[in-house]
Amino acid sequence: MPPVIIDSSIKEQVDVLPTRITKATKVVEKLTISKPKLAVATFDLTGISAYVQLRFSQKARESFRNSMLLGEAGKKNIPKREARNFDQEFLDAMYEFHDGSRGIPASAFRNACIDACRMANFQMTKAKMSIFIEEDGQDKLEPIPLVKITTGTPVKFEAVVRNDSGVIDIRTRALWNKPWGCVLKVTFDTTQFVLEDVFNLLLRAGQQVGVGEGRPFSKDSCGCGWGRFSVAMHRD
Repeated sequence: MPPVIIDSSIKEQVDVLPTRITKATKVVEKLTISKPKLAVATFDLTGISAYVQLRFSQKARESFRNSMLLGEAGKKNIPKREARNFDQEFLDAMYEFHDGSRGIPASAFRNACIDACRMANFQMTKAKMSIFIEEDGQDKLEPIPLVKITTGTPVKFEAVVRNDSGVIDIRTRALWNKPWGCVLKVTFDTTQFVLEDVFNLLLRAGQQVGVGEGRPFSKDSCGCGWGRFSVAMHRD
């Protein structure tokens, strides 16, 4: 085999290359995680359309649970349909504090703010970790955080609806005519939002998303325009 001849210029580069590698320095980056900077702001909400509420009643929950416990045996012995008590259905449709006052799930306002991020070009995943609604208490039946309704009186509202199965039914709900109201305490991350951002986001949530049944940004339909509200800074 003939000898391999290496050009002198190439040989010099080969001899220098290991030296350059050995002299390379590693850059050590120090990661610093700062503490969350949270602030609380209080707002007055005033309904500009009716607020309609319909919770899953305890009676219906127990009926479903009993049928699941019985399994196939329960299907063979289907009980006769009981006469409906629409007045009781109206009461069961509402969330209630232990003192008897009524409330709106705090998650309804938080979800509305997160949904409104679509219109503000803000990442919804960041909003989930940056804005929170403080509760006024919990529901008397379940540990659901509630915001107290401070203005307005609920009335029984019956509507004819078509279920997913196609069967026509009468749905009994609780309705607060405008101007219903509540005081909302919002905790937010100041590294993501300033106070004006929170105000405007909440305003979009009230004007464009809404809360409760038949809200404009309903998941199942175009809504009925219910659950919309205006926003103002709280005054003691």
